[in-house]
Amino acid sequence: MAQCEQFTTAVDAVISRMRSLAAMLPERDGVAVFNRVYLAVTEEVDRHIDGGRFPDARAAITLDVRFAERYLAAVESSDDERRPPACWRPLFQMRRHPGVRPLQFALAGINAHIGHDLALAVVDACRSLGCEPVELEDEFDRVGDLLVSLEERIREDLMPGPDLLQIADPITHLLGSWSLERARDATWSSARALWALRGYPELAEEFTERLDAAVGFAGRMLLTPLAD
Repeated sequence: MAQCEQFTTAVDAVISRMRSLAAMLPERDGVAVFNRVYLAVTEEVDRHIDGGRFPDARAAITLDVRFAERYLAAVESSDDERRPPACWRPLFQMRRHPGVRPLQFALAGINAHIGHDLALAVVDACRSLGCEPVELEDEFDRVGDLLVSLEERIREDLMPGPDLLQIADPITHLLGSWSLERARDATWSSARALWALRGYPELAEEFTERLDAAVGFAGRMLLTPLAD
């Protein structure tokens, strides 16, 4: 029981840190837009854990916390003028650009967090729990399902204009080229590859750097400024 409470406290701690960020950042700030999205996801995961919807609550909490900590570390590195991972740099650099829309900020953050951070979080969680990635696959899929359902709501809430205008809006074409489900599938493959490379630190580092750069490139495309 004490160990379970300790893990639950860790989830509460990352939620508290995200709420603090939400209170400090201007509403239109690109990081604030993503933070609101991610806070909603983390709170939903917490409710599912409390409701017993994850068969292995300890594994789900460990993955959830390791995942969140990577985002929070990236924000802190940016605030401290240290160099954040390449996947996060486009969002931090473009966060106040008037030509970038809220939906772009939200999806660019999801791209960085899913495409890069989640793969590393799976490896982090496996090391903490002393298990193989396959033993976390159910928890990975359940968190991914929550993200996909939330992404659908985000697109509905933040996509500009009625359906007729959306067809001609350039944001429709830009964001139609990116899929969270495809990104999630690629992330699982990346996590398994990184785990397989854990005995080869130089190769693992090279793989991680290339993954980081590729996800950052996709993020930069998602943040292309658009005319109103």
